[in-house]
Amino acid sequence: WSVYSKPVPASSGELWTLFLQCSCITAVMGGLFYNWMFASLEYSWHLSVAMAVSFSLLLLLTLFLVHPARCVFSMIMPTLGTKQGRKLLLSTCIMIVVVNITPNIISNIKTILQVIKCICKNSSESLLNSTALLDTASWEFGDAIQESVHSIHIYRPMNGHFQFSLVKNSSLIYQQMHLAGEKIGRDFLTVEVLVKDSVRVGNKLVAGFSMLYLCFESTWYLKNYLTNLRFDNFYITKKLEHLAVDRKAAYLLVGSSKNLIRPTGLKLSREEVTLCLVQAMLLTVALMLMVVVVAMDHFAFSVADTAVRKAAQFSMVPVALSIKYSAKIGILPFLLKLLQLPYKELPLQDFERSYHHYLTFSSAHCGISPPTPPNPSVLLVMGLLFCILYATVFLETYAHRLRRKIAGSFFESWEEKRALYLYKKLSRKHKE
Repeated sequence: WSVYSKPVPASSGELWTLFLQCSCITAVMGGLFYNWMFASLEYSWHLSVAMAVSFSLLLLLTLFLVHPARCVFSMIMPTLGTKQGRKLLLSTCIMIVVVNITPNIISNIKTILQVIKCICKNSSESLLNSTALLDTASWEFGDAIQESVHSIHIYRPMNGHFQFSLVKNSSLIYQQMHLAGEKIGRDFLTVEVLVKDSVRVGNKLVAGFSMLYLCFESTWYLKNYLTNLRFDNFYITKKLEHLAVDRKAAYLLVGSSKNLIRPTGLKLSREEVTLCLVQAMLLTVALMLMVVVVAMDHFAFSVADTAVRKAAQFSMVPVALSIKYSAKIGILPFLLKLLQLPYKELPLQDFERSYHHYLTFSSAHCGISPPTPPNPSVLLVMGLLFCILYATVFLETYAHRLRRKIAGSFFESWEEKRALYLYKKLSRKHKE
């Protein structure tokens, strides 16, 4: 670390050590940068490789030749544990949701629509086929009527068959249902593509802005550290302790313990605790939104699975048509009744028949895709990411302290000036 943080290497050995350190750092960062662009932001592999190689070469030259750049880069690491690092992790969570959970929800909704389409198609087809049953019954009943009137040889009526209109051609209905199903599928595909593209573009912008802001925030911190002696200067450092002991003023640090913080201690000020709680509440809101999306995924799968199982269990509904017909003839019934004479009716024709049909609502020939269960690995990854996010909320204060310690190790002479400034400030307050 002494070689890495030194402004100018003192020997050729230190120079080669520094080059080896920078090479190892850029190799690791290049691999992480490629994985981030290809796996998280979903860029093409050749573009990701080109960007990763260019980034690694530029980073190697910058770290090896520019001493303040090494300081800024080193401060980026603890800055990842602050608000900007949480933004990057949140963007990663959003991409996981969009790429894995949202398509799963849409797929299960499509399965539900396929079940509804199958039920409508089979029930309408079965209902149309039931008209053939009525047609058969009408013709057989008409034949029975014709036989009855033919047997008396007196009156010959016209054709006694019922004229029953059948919908023979059902292709028009099937065509309309098919077109409606395709339209719904296209609408869902359009919405899915639109949501994916919008979130991808938004996530890329957020990720790029967050990376630039990480560099900007570290640079801004180093600039203020080197130009403003009051900036972030309220820590009891070892240089301040040595300075107080040398001047026999150790009592200044004891009396000011309420206003000063040891950078290596676990003590948090009231302002730091309040900031942690506020950040935790904001993170909880984001977590609740993610939980709603995950709950929608489980709900869509539950509904789709229930719809598929219930549709397979639909029993056929039996339909029965019973016709009972009896034809009799009486000779002059009105006259015999008027004369109060007994008369008999002669049976001509008896017709009693039942016709059976079954209405079906589902079929094994329906093209229903099975419901897709939620991916447990996605939930595990999201859970781990949010655990890291909550950890960064409470570690953010210590990340700020580490950032200050890194800046002090790169610019030791300036750190001595800051310690002297803080010592004089404490001395003035003690005299007052």
